[in-house]
Amino acid sequence: MLFFILVICTLNQGLGLIRYSIPEEMEYGSSIGNIAEHLGLSIQELSARKCRLVSTDKVQNLEINLETGVLFVSGRIDRERLCGQRRSCRLAFQIILDNPMEMYRGEVDIVDINDNSPSFPDNNILFQIAESIAPGSRFPLESALDPDVGTNTVTQYTISPNEHFGLKVNVRKDNVKTADLLLEKPLDRERQASFHLLLTAVDGGRPPRSGTTQITINVLDINDNVPVFENDVYTASLEENAPLGTLVMKIKAVDLDQGTNGELKYSFVNLVRELFSLDPVTGEIRVQKQLDFEVANNYEFDVQAADNGSPATTGHSKVLIELIDVNDNAPDITVTSLTGKVPEDAAPGTVVALMDITDLDSGENGRVHCHIPLELPFKIQSSLNNHYKLVISRLLDREKAPSYNIPLMAWDSGSPPMSTNKTIQISVSDINDNAPRFSQSSYTLYVMENNVPGASIFALTALDPDLDQNSYIFYSITENRNSLLPTYLSINSMNGTIYAQHSFDYEALKTFQIQVQARDAGMPPLSSSAAVNVIILDQNDNAPVIVSPSDQSGSTIVEKVSQSAGQGYLVTKVLATDADSGQNARLSYQMVQATDPTLFSVGRNSGEIRTSRSILDLDDTSQSLVVLVKDNGHPSLSSTATIHVSILGNVSEKISETSNLHSTPGYFSDINLYLIVTFGSTSVIFLLTIIFLVALKCKQDVGVVYVDGCRVPCCKRRKPKDTNGRGSAPRDHLNYTATGQTAPFHDSYHYSVCLSSESSKSEFLYLKPHNPSLDQAHR
Repeated sequence: MLFFILVICTLNQGLGLIRYSIPEEMEYGSSIGNIAEHLGLSIQELSARKCRLVSTDKVQNLEINLETGVLFVSGRIDRERLCGQRRSCRLAFQIILDNPMEMYRGEVDIVDINDNSPSFPDNNILFQIAESIAPGSRFPLESALDPDVGTNTVTQYTISPNEHFGLKVNVRKDNVKTADLLLEKPLDRERQASFHLLLTAVDGGRPPRSGTTQITINVLDINDNVPVFENDVYTASLEENAPLGTLVMKIKAVDLDQGTNGELKYSFVNLVRELFSLDPVTGEIRVQKQLDFEVANNYEFDVQAADNGSPATTGHSKVLIELIDVNDNAPDITVTSLTGKVPEDAAPGTVVALMDITDLDSGENGRVHCHIPLELPFKIQSSLNNHYKLVISRLLDREKAPSYNIPLMAWDSGSPPMSTNKTIQISVSDINDNAPRFSQSSYTLYVMENNVPGASIFALTALDPDLDQNSYIFYSITENRNSLLPTYLSINSMNGTIYAQHSFDYEALKTFQIQVQARDAGMPPLSSSAAVNVIILDQNDNAPVIVSPSDQSGSTIVEKVSQSAGQGYLVTKVLATDADSGQNARLSYQMVQATDPTLFSVGRNSGEIRTSRSILDLDDTSQSLVVLVKDNGHPSLSSTATIHVSILGNVSEKISETSNLHSTPGYFSDINLYLIVTFGSTSVIFLLTIIFLVALKCKQDVGVVYVDGCRVPCCKRRKPKDTNGRGSAPRDHLNYTATGQTAPFHDSYHYSVCLSSESSKSEFLYLKPHNPSLDQAHR
């Protein structure tokens, strides 16, 4: 009883239905809903009660994450594959819990998305439509298929613009749209025999998708055109002795219809004594019986062209033929003997053919004349009555003319004369009278150094206009004064291909010349030669070599620079050479490493190392520079030079500069000017007094010394009194204005700042010990 009650409770709980709705083609792992929340269970209960999902579909597309309780997509959900064309598509599943056992049913509605384009069953739809069909006729078209449903299926059809056809769209009871091809304008096959239209089906998705198919319409012909001849009257002239079967003329009619409606048959309307025949298909009129001008000098008859339509239609025309009276018999040429092949060294006067020329007519009509063109190296000589011979008139040259087609023309003396033409063929046999000839007397061959030994580098070709054995050519390299040259190259004796025997080095050998001989196989053999100039092209196979500055160690160079060097000071110059040539030897310099990159720079093309700025007290006194020298080859090769620069300090220069800033005579000159401007209006006497006082003050503080014979001002440094009233303090300090530091000076030293005569142009001051006695002496 307890088990029965448990099953009943489980079934009652299972009556609840969990339903979700998702679009098809969701990505793997996409969340659908939280099963734990919908069932009112905690996450711990799902795991403890061994929650599991059972899908009614064979393919497991859904799964439950027991750690989060989320129902997610575990496989591809394709609505078209699962439900086909059904408007409603659902995935049913069951959720089973153990301890106690519970079962819940769930469904997931699959919403269609527009992921399929319309498609037609056939890529080409063919119609055969007669040109006589009436406008308004409709021709059903195959509907496009779209696996989607609802608004995502086909909603409209369109056809490419044209004059004759349109579309009629129909809606079936199941809301499926179909289309019929509608004839809107009469057809005329003679104007347009076929149509190629593009049918497009568009669905209602957003964005819409479309599919196309080709509609081919062939217009069938009806017999609505009459055959028409090209000419109303055909005329022709015919000699009375025209042989049987001679083509007199060709008539032609045109029918714009097609097929059997356009097939024509020609025939005579009335008989013409069976003298002429008419081909019913081609329209050719030929001589069927012998004609005689004395019996009838012209013929006139009617012809017609009938088509094979039902009923048949016909066209008519007239034919006029005039006969011409002529000399009935032409001369006859018979070759009785012929030498088919003549050697090209045959002497003039050699007989090559014997001929008989006859005419069945008599009198003047039977007297014949013969002729060959004068430009040919032959002539005709008469031997006996009606017998002639063909002889050589000048030397032959097979290379210019290997054979001759000699047109022989014979004519009688009739009025008009009749003539006969005959061609005699004469072949000229070869002798070895031509040496092989190169296209050039010399060739220039460019070979890149470091080439692969044994590789083909060039091919020479000589031509010999002779035939057969006389034209077989053998190639060889002739001996040279330089015995090593033949070892550089070899040549294929049969085809003239030149091979490199070893790898060339441009730096060792730049150019050389060989002679190639071409000899034929005639008897006796003839030969010629050509010069081959071989130029070795440079390859970038040598790295730059640094030649200056040099060091005994060969790795680093030490240079010394004074700390007083200014911007642009030339420290040193790096010089390098490259054994290559051209662009491969074009060198450039660049700084790749430096202790202070802002202090030095190197000229890209000159290699000059200069200071980029003034040297500061804070700069390291030992600077290391690495200069890269590379060429312009492809690929580029490079070398480096390491240069150590030692900066030599100068303390006295800084002291002089600082003293100069504090003891320049210009300071007093500015005060004088200021006093003159300020008190000039008071009185002349007062102004003189002020000037005298100022001058007296300057005389006490400023001395004049002679440096190298030049009188320059000096500012003496007085000894300050100590606190005991003595003349000097035990120590004094010199201020360094630029660095903010002080240096102790003993009171036994007494300095004066002396300005040089070039102080206005120089940035430096120079210090020297002050000697009052020397000062007085100069004064």
